Amino acid sequence: MSSLARSIAQEEVVCVWDNGIFRTERVNGFWDAVRHVWRAEGVRGLWKGAGTTLVIGVPSSTSYMLTYDHLLNVVLPPLLPASVVPLASGMIARSTISTLASPLELIRTNLQSTPPSADNPHTLRSVLTSIRGLVHEQGFRVLWRGLGATLWRDVPFSGIYWAGYENSKKAFARKGHEGAWVAFISGAFSGTTAALLTSPTDVIKTRRQALIMSSSSSTGTTATFPLLKQIVQTEGVSALFAGLTPRIAKIAPACGIMIACFEGVGRLLSQN
Repeated sequence: MSSLARSIAQEEVVCVWDNGIFRTERVNGFWDAVRHVWRAEGVRGLWKGAGTTLVIGVPSSTSYMLTYDHLLNVVLPPLLPASVVPLASGMIARSTISTLASPLELIRTNLQSTPPSADNPHTLRSVLTSIRGLVHEQGFRVLWRGLGATLWRDVPFSGIYWAGYENSKKAFARKGHEGAWVAFISGAFSGTTAALLTSPTDVIKTRRQALIMSSSSSTGTTATFPLLKQIVQTEGVSALFAGLTPRIAKIAPACGIMIACFEGVGRLLSQN
């Protein structure tokens, strides 16, 4: 395992800009990381990169939701048993949109990566110039680099999430409950379940990225299943659930808010 991967496995760190100086600080869990960022960068530091995420993420998320809805209600019901339609719809929608949006994800990742200095931040122009250089040197396939690892994590998550959400919503409906709060609770619960079950694939994706970025990556494997075996043998099964708390802290409310808004807007549009 590379030195970078070992450092990630053995301790938790947070990266902050403090008075123009970039540094890493050791932290003890999620809330300690929040305190470090808040102290060094203020409350704005907790929302760093939000603008980029919105500009690039909104079209991708909108396309994903509309694709899922069309598959769920139009395409797949005549082809599959009703019990598996949400699962299949979620997995197909995520596979399709992730593949199409991979170049945008590459841009977002580069924009949010650590810049050379506080006075020389990444800009959309500089990132696009860098990516054009990569395409010229390595071909268009570079725009889909890392897609496999992303699909390993996001496709199962999407299938589990939507299957759980639709079943939870139906359970509430049988008891006469509906509305935005039902969508929020169902979405948050399903997101938490999906995050828990797919945590190993998220860890594998993170470790692969660390190994690829490390200059000593030749000493460790980046293939999915050999890396999974290596982690379990050297660190135990619990290592596959590292970082689960902050992931759930992000995913649960995000999934609840997202689906509540989607359902609410859908009802408003259907009334007009």
